[in-house]
Amino acid sequence: MMKHLKIIALITFSMLISCTKTDDTEQDNYLIVKFKFNPTQERLNGFGLPAPIPVGHAAQTPNFRQISAHYFELSPAANTLLGNGEILYHAPETNVGGSTAIDFSKAIIMGENEDYLKIPLKDITPGVYQWVRVSLAYQKYGIKVRANNQDLDGTLESFVGYNTYITSHQINGQNFNVNSNRRQGYWAFALDAFPFATSGIAPEGATTVPNPLFNTSPIPQGSCVVTGKFANNLEIRANESKDIIVTLSLSINKSFEWVEVNADGKYEPSIGENVVDMGLRGLIPSFIK
Repeated sequence: MMKHLKIIALITFSMLISCTKTDDTEQDNYLIVKFKFNPTQERLNGFGLPAPIPVGHAAQTPNFRQISAHYFELSPAANTLLGNGEILYHAPETNVGGSTAIDFSKAIIMGENEDYLKIPLKDITPGVYQWVRVSLAYQKYGIKVRANNQDLDGTLESFVGYNTYITSHQINGQNFNVNSNRRQGYWAFALDAFPFATSGIAPEGATTVPNPLFNTSPIPQGSCVVTGKFANNLEIRANESKDIIVTLSLSINKSFEWVEVNADGKYEPSIGENVVDMGLRGLIPSFIK
């Protein structure tokens, strides 16, 4: 009897080991995408070249908190047209507002170093990729404003996607009921310590979208498809045995820009200083395998 029990125990143990090994072998490996907000990264213009602040304008580096993107693509070469690379993600869209728009109610919104996307590597076409293209849609950050001879802290939500359908959103307990589409450049702002809120929209076409491939692979006007090149090509093989972590470092270096009325370098909306640009100022992708 004891001999039979030992045999049964050994068989059971062997089955457990076998199941464990099978589970480990079949476990997916992932491409994981994270964002980094870099205040010292070079400030670029729409052509991917260094960009000074225009005469008559001023800018500040915001305190970035969250971001959302609605499109990710890996591109193998400089002449790969937008949409012809490996599309990793395309966020939900809607026509409720009349024309096609990003559905803000379904947006993924995350902070720095969080796992924004986690895609099984088996679902990605093996190949060598030189470029990343990411269409940014939403930003939330802290800025400083000048009012009544005081420097005050506030929170701004910036919608930089090509078109966004928004039901409502809230900042510091202040509600913004929209229930319609908002084109690129819509923003809303609320003070952190006082019950004051306002909203507006930047001039059409004024949002900077760095694209070093503007000659060989342009992007549509009004989109926010930021483009960046890996320092070393990203090769994805068919038999990857580990996760690949891609970090998208975004330049937030003086990314909040306005037209000055009082040339003091302080944002003073109460005297008519208008927001003109909220675009990210460059993308540097990197990866760890």
